[in-house]
Amino acid sequence: MAEIKELDAQSFDSTVSTGIVLVDFWAPWCNPCRMLGQILEQVADEIGDEAVIAKVNIDDNKDLAVKYEVQNIPRIFIFKDGKIVKDMSGVQSRPKLIDSLRNA
Repeated sequence: MAEIKELDAQSFDSTVSTGIVLVDFWAPWCNPCRMLGQILEQVADEIGDEAVIAKVNIDDNKDLAVKYEVQNIPRIFIFKDGKIVKDMSGVQSRPKLIDSLRNA
């Protein structure tokens, strides 16, 4: 099983600065977030080393949620070399996420 990285304020910028990185802003009390978490595990397994899959708990990282204007969760950003190339809200399908990563 591929690893999903847990990001915080210290690790966020260095993680998204190079390559393709999917970041899921979520919270443990959010049912749709938990559903998306299961999908992201499948995406991580399928995508392998093509991209990094990461999560930010908004309860523990309020400053990051404010910086990226996260008002609804789950909220997904796909970064390519530090720049946001895709922004999605809500639960997304595995095929859509994989397609978005491979076309980033």
